[in-house]
Amino acid sequence: MGGEVPEPRRLSRALSFGCVPDEALHLVMGYVDAPRDREAASLVCRRWHRIDALTRKHVTVAFCYAADPARLLARFPRLESLALKGRPRAAMYGLISDDWGAYAAPWVARLAAPLECLKALHLRRMTVTDDDVATLIRSRGHMLQELKLDKCSGFSTDALRLVARSCRSLRTLFLEECVITGEGGEWLHELAVNNSVLVTLNFYMTELKVVPADLELLAKNCKSLLSLKISECDLSDLIGFFEAANALQDFAGGSFNEVGELTKYEKVKFPPRICFLGLTFMGKNEMPVIFPFSASLKKLDLQYTFLTTEDHCQLISKCPNLFVLEVRNVIGDRGLEVVGDTCKKLRRLRIERGDDDPGLQEEQGGVSQLGLTAVAVGCRDLEYIAAYVSDITNGALESIGTFCKNLYDFRLVLLDRQKQVTDLPLDNGVRALLRSCTKLRRFALYLRPGGLSDTGLDYIGQYSGNIQYMLLGNVGESDHGLIRFAIGCTNLRKLELRSCCFSEQALSLAVLHMPSLRYIWVQGYKASPAGLELLLMARRFWNIEFTPPSPEGLFRMTLEGEPCVDKQAQVLAYYSLAGQRQDCPDWVTPLHPAA
Repeated sequence: MGGEVPEPRRLSRALSFGCVPDEALHLVMGYVDAPRDREAASLVCRRWHRIDALTRKHVTVAFCYAADPARLLARFPRLESLALKGRPRAAMYGLISDDWGAYAAPWVARLAAPLECLKALHLRRMTVTDDDVATLIRSRGHMLQELKLDKCSGFSTDALRLVARSCRSLRTLFLEECVITGEGGEWLHELAVNNSVLVTLNFYMTELKVVPADLELLAKNCKSLLSLKISECDLSDLIGFFEAANALQDFAGGSFNEVGELTKYEKVKFPPRICFLGLTFMGKNEMPVIFPFSASLKKLDLQYTFLTTEDHCQLISKCPNLFVLEVRNVIGDRGLEVVGDTCKKLRRLRIERGDDDPGLQEEQGGVSQLGLTAVAVGCRDLEYIAAYVSDITNGALESIGTFCKNLYDFRLVLLDRQKQVTDLPLDNGVRALLRSCTKLRRFALYLRPGGLSDTGLDYIGQYSGNIQYMLLGNVGESDHGLIRFAIGCTNLRKLELRSCCFSEQALSLAVLHMPSLRYIWVQGYKASPAGLELLLMARRFWNIEFTPPSPEGLFRMTLEGEPCVDKQAQVLAYYSLAGQRQDCPDWVTPLHPAA
């Protein structure tokens, strides 16, 4: 009956080296999606490594200079989906210019034709030209199902027209926040005429022209259209589109260009399944347009509205089933108290920075520890919090840690509008939050000078064992605090630092103490004239790029209207199998020991 039970070691060897047929391993690998699990499986033996290579369907390259297209092709020849990230996140805030690099051309030219199974391509913060798009379409246009160009630049509406004309199997076209040249709207008409399977179309926050008749034609031809996010277009011109788009669930970008004229918008009727909504230029008088279906909304984006704190309170009180809420800090503490009382299912909360005029945007005092505490107590299923606050206390951070056990992403920016903050440094609050929120994987804390002492940095190192991404600004008091922080961050893979007091030598030593670190970007530290002390962090496969201060930066402004900060030195260092990059601009200095 019962045969001998194999020892664990013998069983492991049997599974690894022969008893399991390739067909079975192919099937098993198909159920393993997590990249780190895939990496672990590929290290079991050569056979598993080969099967992983043949069955891997998706790869994300977190930084386009960290890998080589040819090596990626050799390793994963049957990829169906590829995501590439380009310029550092700082580019989104005007801290890195478009001519810094991150060109899509080498990747598209090398991979478009050989990757015969490629159906989806996602490029983020990269320079994409019309020629790049044409190369992609020539090779993969007949089978391309998903094209995402996220915060990209360099291409025109001619490229979009080519995509619309050639990619008849396209189900997702994503262009949000892209800088696109050309004013023609023909691409949208081509898309409406040639595509019948589109599910998602997003050109939100772009300058692309909207032709309502083309959107209506698109809705009639694409019965499966679930999500549409567009550039500015008066909502009253979309009545025909809404009548045709019966399956639509997600809509953003429609605007109220004549605020206060409710009679103009009385005939607007949203599709019956709408549950994700983001409207622009909406004021108090236009809110009744949402009221008939507010109870069924799962996502609400109010970042680009003219609503006051009281308006937020009135509207949100009618939305008890929200999972996602995105607002500006004009919502105030009173608005967040309503969120805590009403939105018990809330998973994601984003509070962006509002207008810098306190009289316009913060008539109720902005967001402080009172509002965050109310949300933490009332919305205990929160997984993501990103907030710009005017005041914060250790107690509020402790409350978030106590009640929001599912939090995996926490980001806090302390604004400098108030002369005094109630409770600094935030050492104990940060410790309490990190100790309690054990699911945290991403953590950002941008404070004011004195916001976090060396002791607080030490706490972050001690209690952030599972965190893989971190951004810190205006933290710490000395190099010693940075080193203590680094010693504890054993699993940290990506680190960004801004406006800190650390020396170049301390930064280098800190990198050497973080064994899992793959990427670090620093701006605003005690830099040497040529960045030579950064060479202390040199190691195999480690690229170091130093950007010295720019005198011209003294006279330029950022996108937020502040003095440009590229007068401060920047450091970018990253793990790369592709060697030193060959397209560094003149103002970036590559550093390596051989130099």
